[in-house]
Amino acid sequence: MSYQGKKNIPRITSDRLLIKGGKIVNDDQSFFADIYIEDGIIKQLGENLIVPGGVRTIDAHNKMVIPGGIDVHTRLQMPFLGLTSADDFYQGTKAALAGGTTMIIDHVLPEPGASLLSAFEQWKEWADNKTCCDYSLHVDITRWHESLKEEMEALVKDHGVNSFLVFMSYKDKYQCTDSQMYEIFNIITDLGAIAQVHAENGDIIQEEQKRFLELGFTGPEGHALSHPEEVEAEAVYRAITIAKQAGCPLYVTKVMSKAAADVIAQARRKGIVVYGEPISASLGTDGSHYWNKNWAKAAAFVTSPSLSPDPTTPDYLNSLLSCGDLYVTGSAHCTFTSAQKAIGKDNFTLIPEGTNGIEERMSIVWEKSVASGKMDENEFVAVTSTNAAKLFNLYPRKGRIAVGSDADLVIWNPNEVKIISAKHHNTVVEYNIFEGMECHGVPTVVICQGKVVLEDGTLHVTEGSGRFIPRKAFSDFVYKRMKARNRMAEIRGVPRGLYDGPVYDVTGPAKSVAPTPTCPGKMMSGPKRNLHQSGFSLSGSQTDDHIPRRTSQKIVAPPGGPSHITSLS
Repeated sequence: MSYQGKKNIPRITSDRLLIKGGKIVNDDQSFFADIYIEDGIIKQLGENLIVPGGVRTIDAHNKMVIPGGIDVHTRLQMPFLGLTSADDFYQGTKAALAGGTTMIIDHVLPEPGASLLSAFEQWKEWADNKTCCDYSLHVDITRWHESLKEEMEALVKDHGVNSFLVFMSYKDKYQCTDSQMYEIFNIITDLGAIAQVHAENGDIIQEEQKRFLELGFTGPEGHALSHPEEVEAEAVYRAITIAKQAGCPLYVTKVMSKAAADVIAQARRKGIVVYGEPISASLGTDGSHYWNKNWAKAAAFVTSPSLSPDPTTPDYLNSLLSCGDLYVTGSAHCTFTSAQKAIGKDNFTLIPEGTNGIEERMSIVWEKSVASGKMDENEFVAVTSTNAAKLFNLYPRKGRIAVGSDADLVIWNPNEVKIISAKHHNTVVEYNIFEGMECHGVPTVVICQGKVVLEDGTLHVTEGSGRFIPRKAFSDFVYKRMKARNRMAEIRGVPRGLYDGPVYDVTGPAKSVAPTPTCPGKMMSGPKRNLHQSGFSLSGSQTDDHIPRRTSQKIVAPPGGPSHITSLS
């Protein structure tokens, strides 16, 4: 509940609220009960509650009351090539609240070679001054060197960070080598944190980008063509292999393709501790839009990994999300205006990458997975809130409706319908990649820190009221599995007696020794030609052409004497 570091920012005055008649939905059960909220905390939960006078009552009959959403992947106010992404921490968290998300975890992206601690403090200052909801921070490792180990340790022990991301792409800028990843993953394991990866094969992508530019592809379709799903799937498999060898829990961000999702699903079925994060874009749309004739609209979809051009991909990813093969949902919200995107109008590699999704995420998951019958209401709560809280050690403060939990709640109307449009969204960009999508399932009331921030379609937010939520290391939900797996897979040597046989002496350099003659008075000839190896060559040269030959001689007395055979019959 600390507000340290914030100056001249008013603290939200929490309401005393009584939510009556709603269906409480957690990840493991649903039941009817009333909720009493005071001081930003759930104080009572049940029927016929005794509450003080002057309490505001909110009617939730025929609606669900769910934990506020947790968006595990945002990039608000992100610097890029001298630009800053269009939605800052105020605009982005305002849009999040409009969609039912009451907490975000943003990514700190240091300049390559810069201090992780300095970048963390910069991001925290930006967020403290602008966020409208609670937030936490991942830290990206953009260039590895040994001195970062101490900074990582300080971030975990003193600053409430328990997750670090490495890049397998963006060659010559952010990309890590396999050996660096192995070293980083070992450090992350020792610190009790979670390793995150942006999984693409950066070497192949760079070569493909050059090839398609040379072929004359300069538009957004060049981005899709140079980022085939195979480079994502290969990198995911490689990251899982390295994490497994390092004994490190792995979190794959931005799962965009069927092939990558399948790799994660297969690893999870083998018991490997790996979690996959599909995002709003990959669950709600596809990459066919890269070929749109409207350049600005096509560019709005540019992100990495690339959206799959296969139109069946969103349904496939929603199916894997519903059955637990994919585990949490983020938005990877990182928007740029059309004018900002246009710096790459003649070269697709310069188009700033990022899409919207922070406001639409929860409605998209409900429409694509719940309304379609793939998952139930409890699984919906799990993939939009509870699983993230458990993974990143925020549970049960976040991600659950229970006495003592934060009063971050959403009154959800599963029957209300909305049509997504850039005309009505709360971000500042001109295009919405989900334009025209009809979604069943809408937040009608959003409560953040015990205060009503959305009601009747109207937002009541306070800039700078968001709190930084520190996250402790060694999340039980993750590391209990790691410990159990390590016990089962413990490596044991084979008990043997001491070897007491002869040991070849290899202390000195190997020397060529002439072979001992096998018969007295007879010297061994030099190396013999291998008669099993043909000396025939189609070029006309032979393998022994380099050996000098004697001039031809007539044999007068052949060995064994002259032949007396006159007939073969």
